[in-house]
Amino acid sequence: MIAPSDPPSSQPSNVHYRADTVTASEDNCGFLIKLVYQSLNRMLDAEMAPLDLTAMQWRPLTLIERGRADTSAELARIIGVDTGAMTRTLDRLQAKGLLQRQRSEEDRRVVRLELTPAGLAKAREIPTYIAKALNAHLRGFSPDEVRQLRHLLTRMLANGKA
Repeated sequence: MIAPSDPPSSQPSNVHYRADTVTASEDNCGFLIKLVYQSLNRMLDAEMAPLDLTAMQWRPLTLIERGRADTSAELARIIGVDTGAMTRTLDRLQAKGLLQRQRSEEDRRVVRLELTPAGLAKAREIPTYIAKALNAHLRGFSPDEVRQLRHLLTRMLANGKA
């Protein structure tokens, strides 16, 4: 925030941070979002243990099951990891019998991913564990506060794309 000692006219009204010690401190929004993300990931990893899945493994299963991606490159792009890491993750999921790779008939260079029946069953269990982790992080929030948080985060994402 703008320091109270600054004259109101010295900063535009839409500037909330300056390049000073406040921005680099641990109470800026970006750092707090990162801490929440890390905490949520730690809890999700713990929650997914009964499914024998890590955070890196449950995300591809969910994305494939929902039809959001069906190739390694798409998954890597959505999840934000390099293709090598994604290939290793898919190898592990395939070894667990949760997914299979099928070469595309239209373009032999493309390898499509599909869930096995066991992978589909596991993918359908994942939302329960996600909800449990999210609800733990949102404990004490009212429904209106959760809606407001989603609204604010959505606005931040839109601002970031602009």
